[in-house]
Amino acid sequence: MAPFDVKKIAIIGAGPSGLAAAKYLQAQNDAFPQIDVFEQQAEVGGVWNYSPVPRPIDTLPVPQTDAHPQKPDPPVFEDGDGKGEPLFPSPMYEDLHTNIPHTLMKYSDLGFRDGCEIFPTRQDVQAYLVAYARDVRQLIKFSTQVTDVALRPNSQGRERWDVKTTDLLTGTESSETYDAVVVASGHYSTPYIPDGIGSIAEFHKAHPGAISHSKLYRNAEPYRGKKVVVVGTGASGLDIASQIQGVCKGPLLLSARTQAPKETLEHVGNVVQVGRIKRFLVEERGVEFFPLDDYNSEDEDEDSGKKKASEEKGETIIEKDVDAILFCTGYLYTFPFLNSLNDPPLVTDGRRVYGLAKHFLHIAHPTLAFPGLPIKVIPFPLTESQGAVLARLWSNTLPLPPRSVLEEWEREDGEGTVPGKYHVFPKGGDGRYINGLHDWIVKESKGEGKEPPFWDEELLWERSIYAEAKMQFEKMGRKAKTLEELGFKYEPEEVKSVEDVEKKDPHLDVAG
Repeated sequence: MAPFDVKKIAIIGAGPSGLAAAKYLQAQNDAFPQIDVFEQQAEVGGVWNYSPVPRPIDTLPVPQTDAHPQKPDPPVFEDGDGKGEPLFPSPMYEDLHTNIPHTLMKYSDLGFRDGCEIFPTRQDVQAYLVAYARDVRQLIKFSTQVTDVALRPNSQGRERWDVKTTDLLTGTESSETYDAVVVASGHYSTPYIPDGIGSIAEFHKAHPGAISHSKLYRNAEPYRGKKVVVVGTGASGLDIASQIQGVCKGPLLLSARTQAPKETLEHVGNVVQVGRIKRFLVEERGVEFFPLDDYNSEDEDEDSGKKKASEEKGETIIEKDVDAILFCTGYLYTFPFLNSLNDPPLVTDGRRVYGLAKHFLHIAHPTLAFPGLPIKVIPFPLTESQGAVLARLWSNTLPLPPRSVLEEWEREDGEGTVPGKYHVFPKGGDGRYINGLHDWIVKESKGEGKEPPFWDEELLWERSIYAEAKMQFEKMGRKAKTLEELGFKYEPEEVKSVEDVEKKDPHLDVAG
């Protein structure tokens, strides 16, 4: 008996990873007669589908560490009266250029529009995704929210999945059974605000709205003339800080555990870096900060709330009369429609998804997949690679490795990672991953399919220099159309392998 008998596939989400999966599954020689893509928004794009209306700030729990919501978020409405198009606001903000040149960011079979800035605007990326979706648009059910996915074993030993959905325009509830499910719902839904900070809940209660999260940020105007703390020096924290510092009461306070590179702070603007928040002072509307650590290799996207020895030394800093604290501390992995799959649980604290081989294929239930989970990667081609594997596995074109091998892959994926950083790839890890899946497909497949991406020397070179190029792009007015305009010209001998990418300074890596 062949490992898989997959004819009907449900894809949850029409963002970058869901679209890539749909493209590769559809191209697999008519192996899958029914592919249904469920998208709760009215358009494709996922995180790139901008909504000027954020979710109301009074719906944001502070702190927020719950990785087990019992049901999906309800929609919001632009007119506020519950009518019109249902919206699910993403973290996308008004003035955003990508951190990645479009020549590297793009899918392997479609380029960005002619004349596009080398680091595109969010509008260009959204238009690009709409164009990329053209071939699979007929598969997408828009304004349709998946509310539950449950496993249904049958008498032949084949797994099936019951998928319940709600049409958000009519309220109609439906249920259908599928042979496989692709969970491409993204990982930017559930904000993380640490709970290990003294008096954070009391401060939030006394000063509602003062504490917020980058998911709700749209532009700097609400911070004009205010005393502001931005927490986190990941890509979004630095970009948002650079926008707010131009209008807030200066200098902006940038809170992180460790010292950011001097050139990074100079690029951001009128900011002063302070250490991690120790506690909030309710009556003084103040914040007390730990001493700042020396510059080291830790990632600053998230704050674990755990003290380091160096924070026990030195004097703390107190700032009073703080108007706004914006946490740019990342997100938790959550799957509110998969609560029945809990033995073992998919997530515990929301920092990783358990039981996956190669960060996406469920080991115990290999007809379930989670593309697009890795962080600090170039996401579009990476999700293409994952879609190419799924199309070949589920069509029995690529043999499924034994469970012992899949489990070993999961262990290997976690080797050397810091707790809470399982899905955070090291510098160059995405190139190694993309080319590794390509080589697996080419070596082991027993049939044809849509060609997966492969990074040649020039793409590896772009991966190694793009962070420096983005800083130059900003300095030169955000108008450059090519890397060469920014002073970066590919020399064939410069980067030959993934190892050459890994030698670059990881602190300048601002991939998504």
